[in-house]
Amino acid sequence: MTKNIFKILILAITLPLLSFAPKSEAPSMKMALLKYSGGGDWYSNPTALPNLAKYCNTNLGTNFDPDYATVEVGNADLFNYPFAHMTGHGNVVFSNSDAENLRLYLLSGGFLHIDDNYGMDKFVRQAMKQVFPEHDFIELPFSHPIYGQKFKFANGLPKIHEHDNKPPQGFGIIHEGRLLCYYTYECDLGDGWEDQPVHNDPEEKRQQALQMGANIVQYAFGY
Repeated sequence: MTKNIFKILILAITLPLLSFAPKSEAPSMKMALLKYSGGGDWYSNPTALPNLAKYCNTNLGTNFDPDYATVEVGNADLFNYPFAHMTGHGNVVFSNSDAENLRLYLLSGGFLHIDDNYGMDKFVRQAMKQVFPEHDFIELPFSHPIYGQKFKFANGLPKIHEHDNKPPQGFGIIHEGRLLCYYTYECDLGDGWEDQPVHNDPEEKRQQALQMGANIVQYAFGY
């Protein structure tokens, strides 16, 4: 119990630091990339989070350090990073302690964005069911506030890359009225955050991806 209270206190202290800090100040917060087991490439899209952090700093007035942290799912260090991002193409495996740690992190005020980089859908759904056995992912309506932050997406998620001719979908895990995990599927949002030469995406697509990413950050922190 004491250990859990300590983790909650870490989030309570760090969440307010992500305010509109003067640009001359040292970065006040980092994003976290979630490292998981199972063989899936959790490390894909290495330039995505640095670009999203810089975009948010410019357009939302945040003060992120572009040098993100890599944190294992079951590590207590996760509680130092109120915004976590998870991606990959393949298998995802959570141990019982991983699931317990991630659950407490999310219930304590943390936020997780999962982006299917193509191929992780069935695996990440199983893994998140370990974390919240009482909840399923539900598709968010286009009227959800996450699509109406600084940048307006009246038709929901933008389509960045085409794979199976399916529309992009945004799913959420909602606990006691709070969206604490947002899952982007058939979208490849993180690919659109990467440096332009990596995927050679048109600038219009990259801007759509970064704008939606900024909306996710803005929503997660209640700006």
